[in-house]
Amino acid sequence: QEMLEALKALSTFFFENSLRTRRNLRGDIERRSLAINEEFVHIFKQVKEELESINEDVQAMSSCCEDMSSRLKAAKEQTQDLIVKTTKLQAENQRLEMKAQVADAFIAKFQLTPDEMNLLRGTKDEPITEDFFKALGRVKQIHDDVKILLRTNQQRAGLEIMEQMALLQETSYERLYRWTQNECRTLTQESCDISPVLTQAMEALQDRPVLYKYTLDEFGTARRSAVVRGFIDALTRGGVGGTPRPIEMHSHDPLRYVGDMLAWLHQATASEKEHLEAMLKLVTIQGVEENIQEVVGHITEGVCRPLKVRIEQVIVAEPGAVLLYKISNLLKFYHHTISGIVGNSAATLLTTIEEMHLLSKKIFFNSLSLHASKLMDKVELPPPDLGPSSALNQTLTLLREVLASHDSSVVPLDARQADFVQVLSCVLDPLLQMCTMSASNLGTADMATFMVNSLYMMKTTLALFEFTDKRLEMLQFQIEAHLDTLINEQASYVLTRAGLSYIYNTVQQHKPEQGPLSNLPSLDSVSLKAAMAQFDRYLSAPDSLLMSQLNFLLSATVKDQIIKQSTELVCRAYGELYAAVMNPSNEYKDPETILHRTPHQVQTLLS
Repeated sequence: QEMLEALKALSTFFFENSLRTRRNLRGDIERRSLAINEEFVHIFKQVKEELESINEDVQAMSSCCEDMSSRLKAAKEQTQDLIVKTTKLQAENQRLEMKAQVADAFIAKFQLTPDEMNLLRGTKDEPITEDFFKALGRVKQIHDDVKILLRTNQQRAGLEIMEQMALLQETSYERLYRWTQNECRTLTQESCDISPVLTQAMEALQDRPVLYKYTLDEFGTARRSAVVRGFIDALTRGGVGGTPRPIEMHSHDPLRYVGDMLAWLHQATASEKEHLEAMLKLVTIQGVEENIQEVVGHITEGVCRPLKVRIEQVIVAEPGAVLLYKISNLLKFYHHTISGIVGNSAATLLTTIEEMHLLSKKIFFNSLSLHASKLMDKVELPPPDLGPSSALNQTLTLLREVLASHDSSVVPLDARQADFVQVLSCVLDPLLQMCTMSASNLGTADMATFMVNSLYMMKTTLALFEFTDKRLEMLQFQIEAHLDTLINEQASYVLTRAGLSYIYNTVQQHKPEQGPLSNLPSLDSVSLKAAMAQFDRYLSAPDSLLMSQLNFLLSATVKDQIIKQSTELVCRAYGELYAAVMNPSNEYKDPETILHRTPHQVQTLLS
């Protein structure tokens, strides 16, 4: 490897391989080596000079550093006290800054800003805004938060702040109460607009029950005067521009007059409740609903007297039983409706309406009783056609109108049913008594016909209305009792006219120990044949033997029923007679020639 390197180096200057060059090769190599060494020495000489220069610089720097070090040492010895003082001052500064931050945080948490103080202590004429409630909420928050201090070593500060906040709260609530009181006093117009600020004020005042109660009283007083004034205006002046017309313009129409007054009151009561609900919608304490009802009761109390006076005038004037009953139902309906809106708190108004309802009901029943007593005082004789008397027709017309108004009323079902029973008792019982007395001097058939017609009229009148089932059932029983009388009378009439009455009665009363029927007078074969001839004439024309009273019956169905059932009685009587004649013990000769028709044939002919 070294040989190769040597040859490679030789090739850089040994270009010609000759004898001469080979002889001079050693000298050339030595000269070249010498030149290289000389060049190396020259270069190192420069390096040595440079190093000596650097050494001089380093020596200078070393001496300079030593000088600076000695000077710094001297300076450090001189400034040591200043550094210690500076360090102490910096630590003190940090401590003071921390205290300042704590103090600022304490003030921010437990004190109000000047603006908030001004809001809470504003002058009497300054309005309350939402910022006031924010500041008041801040006071309450501070008052609650300061309790934390009382659990620490800062009890004195806590007590002072609590006392300060308590005084500020009282001042704020006093100002808020005065403002709210003035606001409520301005709500005397018929239309009442509850502002959001007033709603917030009531929410804030709920923490002071006394002020809260006084404010509600103030609102109630203001609204009471507004409602009374509105009611009087509605009665006498009407609406804006005369529309709607004054209620008293309709005083000639008692039902509308009373209805309009009650409708106005119903609307006013509902409106006042809505106003209170709007004002107290943010209040969260218990008993808000009771407060609303109590204030509504106070507001509506003012209209009770004018309402009572006017309704009493209408009722005492006795506009008639039907109108009195309609007014009574109307009062009952509005009592039920208004109590549904405000509960039973509007006691005075509801009591007034209830009193008027009872008064109208009392006078209504007095009117019915008077009408009934007049019926009994002057009992009419039945008309010649044995139809309902004029007094009965008039009374039934009155009853029909009363029941029709009762059916159309909106009174609760149970109350309507109770009224119905009382009305029917008050009218029907005297009517029945009157009819009985009126028919007392008539014959049996005439009395039964008159009673059936009268009872039928009562029944058809009651059948149109609800809650009359028991009365209808009672009337039906009475009709059937009188129908039985008419059926028996018609059967007797036929048997008498057909010549079978005496024969039938004798057959019924005959006993076997009296001997055969053929031996009895008027029951021999000749007499029976004569009677059968007369009976045959009846069979050929059954309609010819009808009592005249049946033609007076108002109901064709009832008439047909009487004819049918009386015919059945006739057939039954003929059947008994036929059986007696055909009985061998009665010793009739050739009974088939006497009674040549069987009971079945007779029934077929009459059916």
